[in-house]
Amino acid sequence: MKTALTIAGSDSSGGAGIQADLKTFSALGVFGMSVITAITAQNTCGVTNIRELDEEIIADQIDAVYGDIPVGAVKIGMLSSAAITRVVSAALARCGAKNIVVDPVMVAKSGSRLLKPEAVDALVRLLFPLADVVTPNLHEATEIVGFTVDDRDAMERAAVAIKKMGPRFVVVKGGHLPGAACDLFYDGTNFTVLANERIETRHTHGTGCTFSSAIAAGLAKGLTVGEAVAAAKRYITVAIAHGFSLGKGVGPTHHFYELYSKAGIANEGE
Repeated sequence: MKTALTIAGSDSSGGAGIQADLKTFSALGVFGMSVITAITAQNTCGVTNIRELDEEIIADQIDAVYGDIPVGAVKIGMLSSAAITRVVSAALARCGAKNIVVDPVMVAKSGSRLLKPEAVDALVRLLFPLADVVTPNLHEATEIVGFTVDDRDAMERAAVAIKKMGPRFVVVKGGHLPGAACDLFYDGTNFTVLANERIETRHTHGTGCTFSSAIAAGLAKGLTVGEAVAAAKRYITVAIAHGFSLGKGVGPTHHFYELYSKAGIANEGE
């Protein structure tokens, strides 16, 4: 059984964070493991509280997993603080982690800040050089590179700038642009546009977490980075297309739509 580890925050409503990552790993046939960095009190309407775990237990979780189980890939999501970022980067370097996907989670769908502003520098300086893939959305890319990323040309310039910060590959997600949902994959030489028609839905809670964990699942299964990114794009497109209303706010994507369909299980959330 192939394995993947998610290092991220917990979403009590189950749509994003650790919960979305583990659902994605399971849907894609990978055994999922987790290191929780923070606990959020969260639902479809927003985040009401955040409690960071202490650095010792975060490091101990990583060491416990790597000390016993082979880890095929790592997805990193919410880190919350510079201190947590330092602990995670040191532990991954110590454990010789491979196939690292960094989703630079900064702000929740509801607008709640999930990464303290002063932690952005630590994220870039310590984790980007360890990363195989970094997957910022337009807002995150803007904060990372220091100029507004709001069109295709700016996405290319941002990808080049982020690549120089250390990761092997960059995916700048363009879902916030009007028109087709186009993501930009940069390998250091060539740009590849991953496009599909925009899906008209408000139920997109956890899309970034799901996309990045799908990339990690692909890497764990032995795909190349390009193959893993393309497969993740297909997976998240289906999950968004069948996202469903749950609660009073932004509902989740459907992580198990294809799996349920093949098993003859009713997809009642649609």
